[in-house]
Amino acid sequence: MKLDTTEKVLDFAIGKEEEAAALYNSLAAKMENRRMKDVFEGFAQEEMGHKAKLLAVKDGHKLTLSEKAITDLKIGDHLVEPEQKTEMSYQDALIVAMKAEKAAYALYNGLAESTDDAGLKQIFLTLAQEEAKHKLRFEIEYDEVILTEN
Repeated sequence: MKLDTTEKVLDFAIGKEEEAAALYNSLAAKMENRRMKDVFEGFAQEEMGHKAKLLAVKDGHKLTLSEKAITDLKIGDHLVEPEQKTEMSYQDALIVAMKAEKAAYALYNGLAESTDDAGLKQIFLTLAQEEAKHKLRFEIEYDEVILTEN
């Protein structure tokens, strides 16, 4: 699909948010611990919130880019992504989530660099920033729960 109109960009991004919500719901279903399940269900709800924001943009509302830089702890960057299976440890699920957010961030940044349209660039950069925030939250969770326990 060629992303050459704002509507196509928004439809593409909406699809990505739906995919992310499905991933987090899938990870939640694999967790036995209620707190861990809640973390992933919360992220699924956030992704659906992003979808709602994008739908609002389609209806004429603005999407604003925050000036605040998002810290990247790079915890997930050097971890090997585990195979997704029926049952996963919380550690493996967090790694999958970090990798997914990193890929989404790279995708949106790449799309922002590939366009000369200022409106599309703004949308892509805003979406990249949202994905960076998610990655940071997963990295903090990994640091506090996994790295501190070991």
